[in-house]
Amino acid sequence: MSAVWRASRAAVKRRRLQTFVIGLVVLCSTTTVLLALALLSAASGPFDKAYAAQRGAHTVAAFDTTKVSQEQLARTARQPGVEAAAGPFGQAVVDIPKDWLWMAGGTLTVVGRADPAGPVDRIELLEGHWATAPGEIVVNWSVQGSPGPELLGTKLETPGGATLTVVGFAASMSKSASAWVSPEQMAALHPTSAQMLYRFTDSSTEAQLSASLARATTGLPKDSLTGAQTYLTLKQAFSALADSYLPFMTLFGILGVLVSTLIVGNVVSGAVVSGYRHIGVLKALGFTPNQVVAVYLTMLSVPAVVGCGLGTLAGNALAGPILKGAFTGIDVGRASVGGISPWVSVACLVGMPALVLLAALVPALRAHRLPAARAISAGNAPRTGRGLRVQRMLGATRLPRPVSLGLGQPFARPSRTLLTLAAIVLGVTTVTLSTGLTSTMVAYGNVGREDGGARIHVTTGGSGNDRTPPRLNDLQIEKRLRSLPGAEGVRARALSQVNMTGQTQPVFADFYRGDDSSYEHTIVKGRAPAAAGEIVAGPAFLTQRGLKLGDQVTLELNGRKITATVVGQLIEGNARALEATGETLAQLAPDAHATEYTVRLAPGADARAYAEAVTTLDPDLHTSVMDSGNAGTATVITFSTVFTVLLTLVASLGVFNTVLLNTRERRRDLGMLKSIGMTPRQVVVMTVTSVAGLGAVGGLLGIPLGIVAHRLVVSHVGVVDFPEYMKDVWHSPQLAAMLLAGVAIAVLGALVPARSAARMTIASVLHTE
Repeated sequence: MSAVWRASRAAVKRRRLQTFVIGLVVLCSTTTVLLALALLSAASGPFDKAYAAQRGAHTVAAFDTTKVSQEQLARTARQPGVEAAAGPFGQAVVDIPKDWLWMAGGTLTVVGRADPAGPVDRIELLEGHWATAPGEIVVNWSVQGSPGPELLGTKLETPGGATLTVVGFAASMSKSASAWVSPEQMAALHPTSAQMLYRFTDSSTEAQLSASLARATTGLPKDSLTGAQTYLTLKQAFSALADSYLPFMTLFGILGVLVSTLIVGNVVSGAVVSGYRHIGVLKALGFTPNQVVAVYLTMLSVPAVVGCGLGTLAGNALAGPILKGAFTGIDVGRASVGGISPWVSVACLVGMPALVLLAALVPALRAHRLPAARAISAGNAPRTGRGLRVQRMLGATRLPRPVSLGLGQPFARPSRTLLTLAAIVLGVTTVTLSTGLTSTMVAYGNVGREDGGARIHVTTGGSGNDRTPPRLNDLQIEKRLRSLPGAEGVRARALSQVNMTGQTQPVFADFYRGDDSSYEHTIVKGRAPAAAGEIVAGPAFLTQRGLKLGDQVTLELNGRKITATVVGQLIEGNARALEATGETLAQLAPDAHATEYTVRLAPGADARAYAEAVTTLDPDLHTSVMDSGNAGTATVITFSTVFTVLLTLVASLGVFNTVLLNTRERRRDLGMLKSIGMTPRQVVVMTVTSVAGLGAVGGLLGIPLGIVAHRLVVSHVGVVDFPEYMKDVWHSPQLAAMLLAGVAIAVLGALVPARSAARMTIASVLHTE
């Protein structure tokens, strides 16, 4: 083993370029694979871990206490299939003013509960203490970050005249309530509904949860169950944004694994084949066949382990910000949603070196069987006659001699050529997919801005004490904003937090009045709301609540109710928000008024001048020019760019390695060609042409694969429903550019070894002949 180690170490030092290429390929491949595996692992891990820690409820059920008694509800906990249960707890809906604890105003679902512990839904207390006395309330913190202790002591006046003081902030993974009070305080609120929390033995699917709830509620009066919410809906909401990234992240990950496997296999096997002469020399010096195999496996393991280690570090560094930005939805208290599962890093640290050893083992075992003399001769060049028929056919054409010779070279090493071609095909597929995604996301980011005019955001106040109400009322503000020069449309917005019958989570409702041109490009199904009782929402909101066009829901605000019909689906939207008309708000809250206005300026209008005019109109109106950027667009483009650069680099490194091995094997041929008059420029042309043809073929094969991949990705994004015009982004100039991408990948990888081959002198090549 001492001799094996010395021979391996000497080979690594002597073959520095080859060692560097292998290490760099493994580094890029490991980074790519780790990024893909990290998001796949994190998509469900944090929720499951945090939900299990809190013993989250599989189903949160609400019952009408005018139809069912407390004793009847308590008996449901002992029904077959119920693993654990908590309740019944009194439940009431309390109105809250706008900006109370930074909330939008509207309603708050309050539950009477004696303590945060229990067999189901163990609530995590973040600040303060639990509400145990009358007049105390604990709020479910739904704002990102931790609540500050300075917010403790905030007062809330209830419609019944009681004053509730915030004594704590808590986080419930089950989202069983917006706030909690003591049972005594709940009795003072005169609740008409009760809440039961269940954990079932069969809870993997919605069908199992529905069946389990039906068994538990057997025997209860008809229509006593007014609503139920399952943990699967919460899980979907938790990773809504991450799930939207998963289709293309998964596809990029698959491409990364395939490209990495092909290139690592090509580079490593090529390194062994090109070392046959060295293998023959080792055997001639007395190394046994097993020792020769050990030398090459050790020699290739060194750069593989170093590259894998650095790639794992780079992947962890990149995955941290990606995971932090990818997760949104429900809160998990202090439970962690970031970081990478240890198995992902372990899989990369073990898997990539294993892949290198496997790729090296096959050609190394072949060399194991070769006699010393044959191994030395096999390392000089490809066997005579390999691809000669194709080369002779090309030589008979009118193509320039360097071009015909270059086009014939790939046939000398068909296996190596096929691996290189496959890597180019996947590289072009990646570039095509990335270009399509970028075009789709740019079109998505421009929704509502097709006219080219700027958008001005005007607000009338805020939660700070330093802001005073404007002198003008709601309708006067809208009228004045329309009258200012440059304005083409004004859209007024009132935001409120409403209660949807059967849902324990609050629903944020945006009520719009005025300019409805914004709906022209944002409605993908149905139509825009036009009358009272008509609502629209994004695909995530509708999917998570099992709604479709034509369905009706009941909205409640300030004790008033309205039956609303879903008349349209937006291209995207918050999973907890819907949009309705100003007429709907007038029925729910007649005294409510708009607090925000979006002004659509004419193309070319001066946004700064308009903003100054608004300030002159009323100093208490606050204006800002709306940013044309989109966080989702930037994230997708960033992700696709990172993966495209990584995979293009890996594919180019594969081409580089192929050309480098070919030029080293053909040193004698190159010397002979130079001796009969081939110029260095012709050597470069011949070498680059040898892979440029592969690049063109790879482009022809990779383009349709990339288009199919793009269509699969954009058709399976849960939080966005792209219209057809955003999916159909392929045109002749783009397709031509994609075809050139394959050639560019090939030329990029071949240029450096081609120039190196051109600088070789005849004497240095033929001095051993």
